[in-house]
Amino acid sequence: MKNIFKNAIEIAKGICKSKLGNGDIAVDCTMGNGNDTAFLCNLVGEEGKVYAFDIQEEAAVNTGKRLKELKFLERAEIILTGHENIDKYVKEGVVQLVIFNLGYLPKGNHEVTTKKETTIEALQKCLRLLKPNGIILLVVYSGHENGKMELRALEDFTATLNQKEYNVAKICFTNQINNPPGLICIEKVFKA
Repeated sequence: MKNIFKNAIEIAKGICKSKLGNGDIAVDCTMGNGNDTAFLCNLVGEEGKVYAFDIQEEAAVNTGKRLKELKFLERAEIILTGHENIDKYVKEGVVQLVIFNLGYLPKGNHEVTTKKETTIEALQKCLRLLKPNGIILLVVYSGHENGKMELRALEDFTATLNQKEYNVAKICFTNQINNPPGLICIEKVFKA
């Protein structure tokens, strides 16, 4: 039997599987090397679409190669800009799921990290893009200075969200060493 609480990424993937289906629209706000983008493309199927954002050309190139190998290029739009510009590319009220994998590009320059200011700006815009019952997943790496500041800013911001409009949950691993990533989930409440 598989451990469902192995790490924040595995928990996020489980949520993605339960929330996404063929024809849905998803957003990868930090495409990195394309792993999450490819995973989302598989879940949204041939009828769906994934918008993938990153500021690093290396991330866009790596993601493009990965999607081409998997024959998922037609399901994705690779966008070389910061996630704070999401509203220029994605319409309001159509997104089922948004994922952020915050920190730095794996195997890339660790000096280039996500920043609390642009992440909060992107998050504010993503809240408007969500469909009812849509969800935002933030995998937060707090083992570096920018990550610590980003986590605090996200905790402060999400604590202010109206509970009649959003459900917010934070998952952290209290018995693991080396600052394992945590997960913040924001679900838009369905109003009947």
